[in-house]
Amino acid sequence: MSIERAEVVIVGGGIVGLSIARELASRGARDILVLEKEEGLGRHASGRNSGVLHAGIYYAPDSRKARTCLAGNMAMRAYCKEKGLPLLECGKVVVAREESELPVLDGLLERATANGARVEMLDEKGLAEVEPCARTVGRALWSRDTAVVDPKAVLASLLADLTAGGKVRIRTGVEVLGAGGKGEVRTTAGVVGFGRLVNAAGAHCDRVARFFGVGEHYRLIPFKGIYRKLRKGARLTVNGNVYPVPDPRNPFLGVHFTRSVHGDVYLGPTAIPAFGRENYGILAGVDGDAPRIAFEDAVLFFANAGFRSVALSEPRKYLPAYLHRDAARLVHGFDPAEVEPADKVGIRPQLVDWRTKQLLMDFIVERAGDTLHVLNPISPAFTSSMELARQIVEEHFA
Repeated sequence: MSIERAEVVIVGGGIVGLSIARELASRGARDILVLEKEEGLGRHASGRNSGVLHAGIYYAPDSRKARTCLAGNMAMRAYCKEKGLPLLECGKVVVAREESELPVLDGLLERATANGARVEMLDEKGLAEVEPCARTVGRALWSRDTAVVDPKAVLASLLADLTAGGKVRIRTGVEVLGAGGKGEVRTTAGVVGFGRLVNAAGAHCDRVARFFGVGEHYRLIPFKGIYRKLRKGARLTVNGNVYPVPDPRNPFLGVHFTRSVHGDVYLGPTAIPAFGRENYGILAGVDGDAPRIAFEDAVLFFANAGFRSVALSEPRKYLPAYLHRDAARLVHGFDPAEVEPADKVGIRPQLVDWRTKQLLMDFIVERAGDTLHVLNPISPAFTSSMELARQIVEEHFA
């Protein structure tokens, strides 16, 4: 027997789950229950990301990322302005570290333009006017609409909105254990009944999906992102965001500089293969899933050249000298003595299609009966969240 029931149950209280709850409530749903396994919201990717609102320059024009990123950016910026939340509308430059990267940079300009982004190619003089310390070879791409927010402030504001509206209940400390009977899910607090269920479980989305027979050919491979930051008073100045030209073989953007809304300048993240969905430390977060992840990492090492490149290069960045080496190629006057450890670390919950051994590049939304599963919620999921929620509700709840 169900101990609790709701018209819509949402598994996961991160940015995607809360945005879907908000969208449903705005369209008339009156009985929404959000289940979050942690005792608070934003303990994982949603509260640990850099806060950068991307502007649609990286993604294939026919992808769901492209269809949600720029619109999500605008929606999140409008929300922050409406609520008086911290917002830094600073833009971003993408710089070339060597001449061989210039064709990829030109391709980014074409892709960004196709996605409707406001971008401009700058020469070295123009770059110096936007980011005086940034360095490039020949030219750099300027993204005007990239911005930065405080993720935890956004989550706290959404929580306040949802609980004040009376249509959404949020239960923390409740973990989903499996499917129950028809229209039921088993949790650590007992059985919960639902009319519709939305899986927005982030790094655990594949597990929840498999409870309902969805996505069995996907495997989740976690990657750890470690950051460092500039010391207060550092001579090196960063006005906004300085990114490298990304490696087109992988869905990672490389070590970059980001100024937070509170004035701190971070450099990172890494993309180190991790051994747990919450493996934030060296050993902390390594759990019973580690042998499975290690085996699948080994398979990918031999089957996927891009993954092999990451696996060979990224773990070295546990040592600051290697992370500093990447950072120094983006700016003039980099001094390792001006850098200190940062407590920011996150996990990217990357899905792999195990049939092809390829890392999935796009968000995936799959429906099975009365359940809906938001899979591969990797960057720019935070940026896209409000528009992604709008599209999901229109497509599946109309």
